[in-house]
Amino acid sequence: MSRYEVDGVDIQTLPKVSLHDHLDGGLRPQTILELADEIGLELPASDASSLGEWFATQSNSGSLPEYLKTFDITTAVMQTEQGLHRVAKEFVLDLAEDGVLYGEIRWAPEQHLQRGLSLDQAVEAVQAGVEEAIDLVATHGGRIRVGQLISAMRHLDRGDEIAQLALRHRDRGAVGFDIAGPEAGFPASRMQSAFDILAKAHFPATVHAGEGDGLESIADALFAGRALRLGHGTRIAEDIHTEEETDDAVVVRLGEVAEWVKDRQIALELSPSSNLQTGTIAQWGDSLADHPIDLLHQLGFCVTVNVDNRLQSGTTLTRELGLLVDTFEWDLDDLEEVTQNAAASAFCSFEEREQLADEIADGFDDLR
Repeated sequence: MSRYEVDGVDIQTLPKVSLHDHLDGGLRPQTILELADEIGLELPASDASSLGEWFATQSNSGSLPEYLKTFDITTAVMQTEQGLHRVAKEFVLDLAEDGVLYGEIRWAPEQHLQRGLSLDQAVEAVQAGVEEAIDLVATHGGRIRVGQLISAMRHLDRGDEIAQLALRHRDRGAVGFDIAGPEAGFPASRMQSAFDILAKAHFPATVHAGEGDGLESIADALFAGRALRLGHGTRIAEDIHTEEETDDAVVVRLGEVAEWVKDRQIALELSPSSNLQTGTIAQWGDSLADHPIDLLHQLGFCVTVNVDNRLQSGTTLTRELGLLVDTFEWDLDDLEEVTQNAAASAFCSFEEREQLADEIADGFDDLR
């Protein structure tokens, strides 16, 4: 039993949907040790517990660029077919253990070519690991569905190539496209042609925006990137303006970008712990209580809750939801609402989303 509860229910047993979860941010420390040993990579710690603590410490800098440096180690052990297969397999098994019914794994294949793999071989290795894990879950009486989000690194110049890669694998595991990496100075419009390719092929995109940059980046992701979801999107709160405040209520006005996002129910892939670590919410404060997620939820935005990077944040989806219960007094209904938001925003067919919504409703009802 996890230590996180809501209304007397163990949160780990609740059905969940994970939309924003990086493959290279979800490795088990022990796996890093073993894969690093195979390639002679020196690590900052020699046992799994100490290595996990090192990642957590390094990730608590309050700076997105410093946070991103921890990925130099994880990507280094993910350069072979064997390494990618193992990491993907364990990633999915860990999702299932956390109660996830549907998950999307985002990762950038272009970062995994240093030992001779092609882009397609890298995607195929991850898909093989995903499928093996899905089968293992099924043999133990469980069920999980998982798709790959193929990311292009926004500061590099392979957007068109990665978009075509995603399209080649659209019926073999790839469910969507993303751009990741340093956000400030690298807007979605820098990869306009890649998003044009995807739009013409009717392939969905989510875009990291509103994490390392503000409203202009979000607007650019929505219009140049045709983003159906915002990777984080946390800084959409910059476009919410207080008009009047009393002891009982706060009256706010939404700016044009915030209104667009709310009215069209464009999903915000919020990751509370990560947003705190990277300084994304620094303008509002330095504790989870200062995160705008509760405000956005209360205002009716399509809020979803995510882990971003389980290793760097030392977290799980169970823990993230538990922190929101503890911090904002969310109840079972709140958790069901954000889970249904995620299901409705998943990059799968309408019929699959409806089935997922029913499974979530049944799962919550059974535990009430």
